[in-house]
Amino acid sequence: MKELIGNTFNAALSKNNNMECYIELWKEKEIWKKLPKNEKESYLNQIGPHMAELLGKDVEIVGWGTNKPSTVNRAEFDFFAVWKFPDCETMEEFETAIATAGWYNYFSQINVSGELVSPEDVIRKMIY
Repeated sequence: MKELIGNTFNAALSKNNNMECYIELWKEKEIWKKLPKNEKESYLNQIGPHMAELLGKDVEIVGWGTNKPSTVNRAEFDFFAVWKFPDCETMEEFETAIATAGWYNYFSQINVSGELVSPEDVIRKMIY
């Protein structure tokens, strides 16, 4: 089993060497829910160019989604996004842009980030 996991994931990770993974989980605050639709659209449209700029810096959107109510041990957040960044500096630039845009005024959010490594690397840290 260990060899199967290692070989499978190491092959997949070889093309992502030194990539930073960033996962966002968020839900709407009441202030967002009360905003008129046109104000929500206007706010989100102003963020678009900043995201486009980041994508030009080898940032990859792995995917965005809605948290299924049926998820086992479900996190109490409604939306998620998974990103890959080429380095910590670009990831920090992203974090600054989100904060500067006032995102956290409208959404309650938690984040997870770290370098993509093999399952063996994580298991080793869990044991030692």
